[in-house]
Amino acid sequence: MASLICGSLAFDTIMSFEGRFAEQILPEQLHILNVSFLVPALRRDFGGCAGNIAYALKLLGGDPVPMATVGSDGAEYVARLAAQGIDTRFVKQVGDTYTAQAMIMTDRDNNQITAFHPGAMMQAHVTRIEPGTDVKLGIISPDGRDAMLQHAAQFRAAGIPFVFDPGQGLPMFDGPELAAFIDQADWVTVNDYEGKMLCDRTGWSNAEISKRVQGLVVTLGGEGCEVWVGGEKRVVPPVKATQVVDPTGCGDAWRGALLHGLEQGWALERCAELGNRVGAIKIASRGPQNYTLNP
Repeated sequence: MASLICGSLAFDTIMSFEGRFAEQILPEQLHILNVSFLVPALRRDFGGCAGNIAYALKLLGGDPVPMATVGSDGAEYVARLAAQGIDTRFVKQVGDTYTAQAMIMTDRDNNQITAFHPGAMMQAHVTRIEPGTDVKLGIISPDGRDAMLQHAAQFRAAGIPFVFDPGQGLPMFDGPELAAFIDQADWVTVNDYEGKMLCDRTGWSNAEISKRVQGLVVTLGGEGCEVWVGGEKRVVPPVKATQVVDPTGCGDAWRGALLHGLEQGWALERCAELGNRVGAIKIASRGPQNYTLNP
């Protein structure tokens, strides 16, 4: 079963700050914020939500099909996907723009500050989801605003069940738009911060959202996650990581595991258990696509 993964392909520049952001930012001076962080460690990785989710799903034996747009500098990324056996038929390369770029800085407490340049991602809506393909499952992860809106409607029109995963893209949408996403989707997944924003903007509680879809999952980082089905909540405990090295891409690794479980027809709680396990493995490796899984 092929899973269509709508989202970004991006190059991640990842920096490590050896202190704590909280010790450098003075709350009473936020109106004149002017800070500089010394980052001794810096590296460049393949990233973006679609790429990271596809990587995790492929490691688990799935058949990911990313739908994304790269810029004039994106040939290397497309070649990497193909070398991993990932279907690139819906990866479009456009000129006159860069592939999306994320600049991510992580402090010693694993808090992150990210600057994101969307680049070619803003043209992701030019690729359409059409009925009659071998795709049986989908996910809408952070992408260009127009792409997220149009792809949700196209999934629904094609009769393809999908996960709505707004992530960092959630602030782009108002309450009615988010409500429309939920009503088109089959599952919703957010982290705890995004979940609060989703509830605030729609006016719906987690229980109410879960009654409008097959299930809602709220991930809680190192605390595991909440699985909401039919208005009822179950807490899925975390899996302890062997070591905490880099949280970048952990949420995407979790979502790759979610898609794998849904492909198998598992209950949402079992999908979440696998997600917690894969996330704990990923956090022990640097970069979003450098970990491996033991079959």
